[in-house]
Amino acid sequence: MGDPAPQPGGGTWHVQLRRTPQQARSKARLARVLQAAERVLVDEGVQALTTTRIAAEAQVSVGSLYQYLPDRDAIIDALAARYFARLEDAMDDLVRAATAEQWDDPVGVLIDAYAAIYRTEHGFRALWFGSILTEQTRAADREHKRRMADGIRRILLVLGVAQDDEALGRACHAAILAADALAQEAFRRDPEGDAGVLDEARLMLRGYLTGVAARYEGP
Repeated sequence: MGDPAPQPGGGTWHVQLRRTPQQARSKARLARVLQAAERVLVDEGVQALTTTRIAAEAQVSVGSLYQYLPDRDAIIDALAARYFARLEDAMDDLVRAATAEQWDDPVGVLIDAYAAIYRTEHGFRALWFGSILTEQTRAADREHKRRMADGIRRILLVLGVAQDDEALGRACHAAILAADALAQEAFRRDPEGDAGVLDEARLMLRGYLTGVAARYEGP
């Protein structure tokens, strides 16, 4: 197994590859393979996500694909890494926006941003709802949620409604777990996101985070 390689498509996530692409041409080929895998996943479903089908879609030989991604599990892990990177990049953007803007409804901003990602990342929904996640991807997802929770923590600190302590970290982790579960349910019901479930998510998280902020208010 090669060293971790930067994930094509941006972001901070890394994925283990059998071989690390060094030349621009090889990196471009790997990116093309993963883009092809995403198309197959979205258009044909998880059952079509085979190395043979992806190689054909990417117009590369199966042997060339095997240099980097030896089996379907490796492809799933690599796709998941792409989605995690995009979500975490979006959270970083929200932290920067919270620093520069005055938000009247921070929870509404966060839920709307999260829902927008679910609407546009068709591959993410197909992968998560297809029940084919590997143990490595599940472990990576747990780390991803910790990173997203850290984004919520940074936003609350920027907004000046909390102090940086262990309790805040736990609260933010709980908030992201709840938001993720409700977002998944909303988009299982409706590809555009069930409006009622998203409204309940806003209501619940506003109450919860208001309670969290109240812990840090003076007497």
